Order: sequence, then structure tokens, then C-alpha cells
Amino acid sequence: MATERLVVVGGDAAGMSAASQARRLKGPAELEIVAFERGHFTSYSACGIPYWVGGQVAERDDLIARTPEEHRARDIDLRTRTEVVELDLPGSRVRARDLETGSEFWTGYDKLVLATGARPVRPRLPGIGAHGVHGIQTLDDGRRLMDTLRRTEGRRAVVVGAGYIGVEMAEALVERGYEVTVLHRGEQPMATLDPDMGGLVHSAMNRMGIRTVSRAEVTKILTDEEGRARAVATSAGEEYEADVVVLGIGVEPRTALARAAGLPLGPSGGILTDLSMRVRGQENIWSGGDCVEVLDLVAGRTRHIPLGTHANKHGQVIGSGVGGGYATFPGVVGTAVSKVCDLEIARTGLRERDALEAGLRFVTATITSTNTAGYYPGAAEMTVKMLAERRTGRLLGVQIVGGAGAAKRVDIAAVALTAGMTVDAMVSLDLGYAPPFSPVWDPILVAARKAVSAVRSAV
Repeated sequence: MATERLVVVGGDAAGMSAASQARRLKGPAELEIVAFERGHFTSYSACGIPYWVGGQVAERDDLIARTPEEHRARDIDLRTRTEVVELDLPGSRVRARDLETGSEFWTGYDKLVLATGARPVRPRLPGIGAHGVHGIQTLDDGRRLMDTLRRTEGRRAVVVGAGYIGVEMAEALVERGYEVTVLHRGEQPMATLDPDMGGLVHSAMNRMGIRTVSRAEVTKILTDEEGRARAVATSAGEEYEADVVVLGIGVEPRTALARAAGLPLGPSGGILTDLSMRVRGQENIWSGGDCVEVLDLVAGRTRHIPLGTHANKHGQVIGSGVGGGYATFPGVVGTAVSKVCDLEIARTGLRERDALEAGLRFVTATITSTNTAGYYPGAAEMTVKMLAERRTGRLLGVQIVGGAGAAKRVDIAAVALTAGMTVDAMVSLDLGYAPPFSPVWDPILVAARKAVSAVRSAV
């Protein structure tokens, strides 16, 4: 039997999970594996970068799950600092460039995995390329930011954007003793929440000493005579002084290669795949991680949801397919958690505007409770918002903002969403209770009870 060659483009979660799973199923005599990674690092936790910056994680290498050397020891020909710059689908080959020498070469493949990830959104603004302006997506990005923080004498930071990366980096910079201002275009921070829930985040951030400015349209980065960022200007004519600027505007799928090769892309620009993560219309090409769109099980449409949890699952599914097995990734419900200082933030399923875009009629219920029994020492407030379909009572989404123990309660809702449960059925869930962990009626159940009443009133 002739040896096949698998080429993997991208050396982080999805790509190297796929390579590792394929290697478990097929030895080197059956499958040669060549992986290209444009950065210096592989198989690392990008989600952990804010906690490295903030000092909760002591060393950069603590974020690395498997080094290039460890992958090579498993008979994976991993080439770092090598960027794939062209796909030749008819010829079944890729053109790669050695970023250290500039030399280019072609490599043929029998099977191809595209795991090119996502890139930080960098708006075309004057000064966006100045020294001291950083996007955060890769470990190389984190290293460059850390270098800037070590060299900078001032202690003023501006974070542009208030999504997950924005609020997490705001916390990290506060932990490092910076005076932090967060500028964002929206009505409230955390656009992944409805504005009423985002308002709770806004108030809490301000109480923590993080200046949060809504409806702030950034127009330019002002620089000093040495070309370093010194302030951020907005369309309102305001200037916010900064010794470092962090872009937390979000990310977009890195799919220029796929687009140039004519592979199918979705509304968000992510690569479209089937349930086995095989690129639609292609027999021997798979794709996974932050460069793909996945099925939203609640809304019934594809979405770009860049999370490491998904990427690792995609890699397992892809590696199984490449290795001759079969596995599927059925979709997601959009679960995510985050924190800023002592405030925990969580969501799963649809926001109000998502439900409207999906053509769903719905009711909402919002309750405020505590994370433990109210009399138990340290009880902290938490707010739960629940969306349910008007006619059927089917759960559509849950958002949670609160103190310690609030965020992971969203997992209850994630399971309910995946199972297609109604809010009526959720009220009877047998959840654990003891005063240190929950009130007698868990906040999720209280919200479900209120949602049941809202559904019945709307009939």
C-alpha cells in the first residue's frame, strides 16, 4: 500500500488535534503528515493569553499544551515559521514560504486540512500600525504585547472594543496596575449579550475603576514624534491618553487562501463544511477551528463562533475522517463564559436580536437572585435572562451576569438547548442544592418559572 500524505495548514488547536488523531489511527508507513505553522508556537491556549498578561499564569510556556518537538517525536513533520501562501487544488499541492529565509516551495498532498484560524479585526485608521498598538490572537501577539508592557514607563491603557477579548484584556491590564479606559461603539459592552444585560457589565466595570465609554467611534491613533501611540481619538472629538493600545474589536476568519482557491464561504466569511468537517464539494479537504462556520442548532443557520473548545472537537472529528474512521460535529448552541475582575459573564443560545433575525416570536424573563443561599456568607447577586419561544415554550437562550459561581450555571441551559427542552420542562430539573452552592430554587429554575408564566400570558 502506497503511503499517503496529509498536509495540515495551521499548527494550533484544530490543525494539530487533527494531525494527532490521524496519527493515532494510521502509522507513518500509511500516512505521512506535514504541518505548516506561520508562528513560533503550536498547540497553545490563546484563551489563556489575558491571564498570562495579567499575571495569573506565570510563564508563557504554561499555555503550551504540546511543543513542536513533541509533535515531531510523534512522527509529524511540523514546520514552524512557514506560511502557506497558495492552494493549487487541481494539482493537489500547496505553496509555502519560509518566513526566515523567504524561500518558497511546493508540497503535494493526498489529503488537506485547513486550520488557518482567525485574525484580529484591525480597522483602517490613521496610526493603527503605530508602536504600542496590539491585537491579541496568537501567542506571538501576546509576546509582543508583553514586550511593550515591559518597555513602557507610563501606566495608561486604552482598550478598543468591549467583547470577550476587550473585557478580559481590561482586567489583565488592571491587574498590572494600569489605568484602563475601554472604548466601544455599542450601546453597552459585551455585544454578545442583550443591551440590558450589557448594562450590568458596564456598571460593574465602572465600579472596578475601569472607565467604559459607550458609543465611542475611534477615528485615529495619535502618535508621538517617535511613532509610538500616545492617545486614541474618537468622532466626538475626545482624546484618551494611552501608553499602550489593545484592540479587542473581535476577530474574523482567516480565509484568504480558501477564498482565492474558490472554496465555499458562509455569510461571515468562514469556510463551509459538512458534519464530518469536510469542506463542502471537496472529497479530500477538511477544515476546522476559527476559520470555519458551524451550524447553530437553535437558529438553524451557520455562524462564526471562534472558540478553542470547538476547535479541538473539530480536530478530533477531522483526524478520525482522515484516518479512515467516521465522526461528526453536529453544531453548537453558542455557549461562552468570561469574567472581568470579580464579575462573571455567560451566554448560550440566542439574544433578542438573534431570535428576531431567525424569525422567531419569543418572550423574555429576567430575575435577580444569589449564587448561594441568601443567608450564607459571601452570597453574591446574579441576574439571569431567559428567552423562550412564544407558542411552544422552547428555550431559546440564557444570559447570566453575576458574582462567583454565576457563569458556569449557563451549562445547565446549554444542555437544555441541545436537548430542545421547553422552559416548562426545565422547572422540574433535579439540580443540586446545598446553602453554599445555591438557593433552594436555583436561579436558572427561578428564571424558567418566570418564563413559563410569560409564555402562558402570551398565548
